Amino acid sequence: MSSTLLEVTRAAHEEVERLERLIVKDFQNEPASNKDRLFQSHRVRLMIDTISATTEKLIEIYEDKDGARKDEIAALGGQTATGTNVFSAFYDRLKEIREYHRKHPAARVVDVDEDFEALLKEEPQVEFSGEEAMGRYLDMHELFHLYVNSKFGEPIEYSAYLDTFAHLEKISRRLKFSKQYREYLEKLLEYLVYFFERTEPLQDLDRIFLKVESEFEECWTDKKVEGWEQGGQENGHHPQQHTVIDLDYYGTVEELVEVGPERLKEALAALGLKSGGTIQQRAERLFLTKYTPLDKLDKKHFAKGSRSSEQNSAAAALQMDGSKDIAFLEAKITKLCDLLEDTIVRTKENVEKKQALTYEEMEAEREEEETQADTESDDEDQQIYNPLKLPMGWDGKPIPYWLYKLHGLGQEFKCEICGNQSYWGRRAFERHFKEWRHQHGMRCLGIPNTKNFNEITSIKVQHSYPFYDYASPCKVSNLCLKASRTPQACGIFDFFRRHRSCGRRSKRGRG
Repeated sequence: MSSTLLEVTRAAHEEVERLERLIVKDFQNEPASNKDRLFQSHRVRLMIDTISATTEKLIEIYEDKDGARKDEIAALGGQTATGTNVFSAFYDRLKEIREYHRKHPAARVVDVDEDFEALLKEEPQVEFSGEEAMGRYLDMHELFHLYVNSKFGEPIEYSAYLDTFAHLEKISRRLKFSKQYREYLEKLLEYLVYFFERTEPLQDLDRIFLKVESEFEECWTDKKVEGWEQGGQENGHHPQQHTVIDLDYYGTVEELVEVGPERLKEALAALGLKSGGTIQQRAERLFLTKYTPLDKLDKKHFAKGSRSSEQNSAAAALQMDGSKDIAFLEAKITKLCDLLEDTIVRTKENVEKKQALTYEEMEAEREEEETQADTESDDEDQQIYNPLKLPMGWDGKPIPYWLYKLHGLGQEFKCEICGNQSYWGRRAFERHFKEWRHQHGMRCLGIPNTKNFNEITSIKVQHSYPFYDYASPCKVSNLCLKASRTPQACGIFDFFRRHRSCGRRSKRGRG
């Protein structure tokens, strides 16, 4: 019955609200493993994309460029070309509803919530290679082979490559203007983007790259891009000039002469200048380019058949744009490496670990990791069976029964000084005499909490036998601590009796 435009609008709003509630409900469930977290993120991403598409349709409806929504609202109010007739509009709509049910007699009300609830149980299809292990590790083997077989790379191991591939500023600038290096950067960026979209589907990568672009433009203007501080080209010089001879280190022609004739010749040839003459002439000719752009040099300094100054200027501008593109690719890759720093470290640790394992051990470990996630979720759902009501151990499960009997945890000790607190097991009972609760109770009774009063747990008021008056003669306490029937407690009472008798004898002797 969504034939009318208003009904389509209402259904779209209902769908958006229902998807928002499902997203909240999905986030309330804490994922038990990395696999569950990945599936949850992709489910939420799918629902967000559906909300965005539905919202765009709603915006088109509300813009009403063809006026269909306005006409339908007017028709709903009974406004026609002949005038306003509310009843005719009402009966026309009623006729349309009856006609619909006549054509579809078996139509039933569909519970949309059932279909949407099924989304929370879906497991989206996310493609990962075996090396990536459901997004926990990177698979850089193809890029590693490109790196070690290139002119800008070096023969290193795969574990060392995982440390160096993110530090592109360490590669010489002279080697960055090749087609091979650009293709390597494009493939590296493509893989990192693809991996990031699969492992972090809720991240807005376009917004991240917009921020990277704005920061890069600012740093490029100020010539502060790492590895490109001179902007790739300066004073109209070809970049190769800086790789052969950097004129910033030379202040006079005499200092430049010390470089040697061969290097001066190579530098002049790279700029399209005459490379003949004495070493002094070569140095003077090259030193001119330090403060004068190539397009403003006299044509007599250029070699025959070489490019003119205009061509050199155009080539220099083209090279400038190329270096900026390469630097921007490097900036994107560096940002993605920062976001995937934990994954890179985890990948390196996994590679170093696998180097010490055999093939059988690696396969067994992989199977164990796959089954561990399933068993963890099953253990959480399973109800703990504890008919004897044994205490829980560190793993959240009941301790063994033999350990329960060994420590005497079934024996209960009560302490009136602690407010009739129960202690299970002899070890817990003996330990509680040093705890704050027992110390506070003894302090309230006005008795010091020393070792002599251990094992005494009950209080009994006896006015006829004040045995604690030896400690403070000015304060005669009518409180008697009745000990539990233990040898240590009986010895304490004998000690008090002997102390009182000794005190009386000493007083008689003085008298």
